[in-house]
Amino acid sequence: MSYIVDRRLNGKNKSTVNRQRFLRRYRKNIKKAVDDAVTKRSITDIESGESVSIPKKDLSEPIFHHGKGGIRDMVHPGNKEFIEGDKIPRPPGGSGSGGGEGEASDTGEGMDEFVFQISQDEFLEFLFDGLELPNLIKRQLQGIESFKYVRAGIVNDGTPTKLNIVRSMRQATSRRIALTAPTRKKIKNCLEEIEKIEQQEPAIRDNEKIRLLQEEIERLRKKIKGIPFIDDFDLRYNHHVKQPVPTSKAVMFCLMDVSGSMNQAMKDMAKRFFILLYMFLKRNYEKIEVVFIRHHTSAKEVDEEEFFYSRETGGTIVSSALKMMQEIMSERYPVDEWNIYGAQASDGDNWNDDSPTCKKILQDDILPQCQYFSYIEITPRRHQALWREYETIMESCDFFSMQQISDPGDIYPVFRELFQKKPA
Repeated sequence: MSYIVDRRLNGKNKSTVNRQRFLRRYRKNIKKAVDDAVTKRSITDIESGESVSIPKKDLSEPIFHHGKGGIRDMVHPGNKEFIEGDKIPRPPGGSGSGGGEGEASDTGEGMDEFVFQISQDEFLEFLFDGLELPNLIKRQLQGIESFKYVRAGIVNDGTPTKLNIVRSMRQATSRRIALTAPTRKKIKNCLEEIEKIEQQEPAIRDNEKIRLLQEEIERLRKKIKGIPFIDDFDLRYNHHVKQPVPTSKAVMFCLMDVSGSMNQAMKDMAKRFFILLYMFLKRNYEKIEVVFIRHHTSAKEVDEEEFFYSRETGGTIVSSALKMMQEIMSERYPVDEWNIYGAQASDGDNWNDDSPTCKKILQDDILPQCQYFSYIEITPRRHQALWREYETIMESCDFFSMQQISDPGDIYPVFRELFQKKPA
């Protein structure tokens, strides 16, 4: 049996296979380190890699070693400096130096760490591990943009990589049996005739005829051996055809309050949440569109740059954004073709008469066409009318969720809570 070892290098002379094996083996430790790193860095810097530290005690592996007892013969190297009874002098300075990077603690225990660098793609893979868009379903066949190759039987012509060995050998065996059948029948007849002659009395036995029959048998056997074991027209190839497959199309609506009640710190937290959401969607789904809607007293569909970085002030009418979302859904994203998701960020401040309107629009016009809708309220204050109206929706709707964010450290845990992969 042959073993093929992949020794291709992957940057700084590191084996790709060994690195992937290491990441799989210590996935739990790396995942915890990545989660800890998210809380220490800006969400806007999340696309870069990260230095990950794992305690060396977690890297231990089983090894073979000699057990206690028994008789072992060993040879130890000698020395030219010491003899039995000499005292070894204390190192200069009165203390040794360790090679670990851990820090001492008041309990006398420390942590020796193994530090390594993971790439941007690896960091994002661990960051978004276990997350998904809930209720994503396949709705429409997307023209010729998505295909898969499926087997479509056996053909006589093809490339060497698609050679079907079993079918080729079966065809070659069938051909040899068919071509040699008359010859093998002649050999059988000759052997039977020789057997009849040998049964005769020695006085009347025709030895010359036996010799001629044996020569004929030898000639026929050489003729059989001359038939090739396998020929070109025996070869059979697997046939594959391109088959279109359904592709899931999803659209995510991002709604953000930019009114005067949202101070700059709240807007920054909302921006970070949507940046994290945007990166998650782009990474996990090819057919994904994102619609950005900002609102104060009126709503406006904007591009990514204006959504995250422009500044506006004014009052708050949340229903204006929900109405615009409903209009865009009706015009551009038919529910029979698109998976529709919504995420709304606000401080909860709204005109008193507008909160019931928001509930009605969301409950009657948007949620029946949505796969999932999440609402985050960015405020350390007590909840107001909008939150209370939305609470009544959450009690009766399984695909509507609400969370509160009061400081930047809540962003990633809340994001994971909203988009945690549900068990099948």
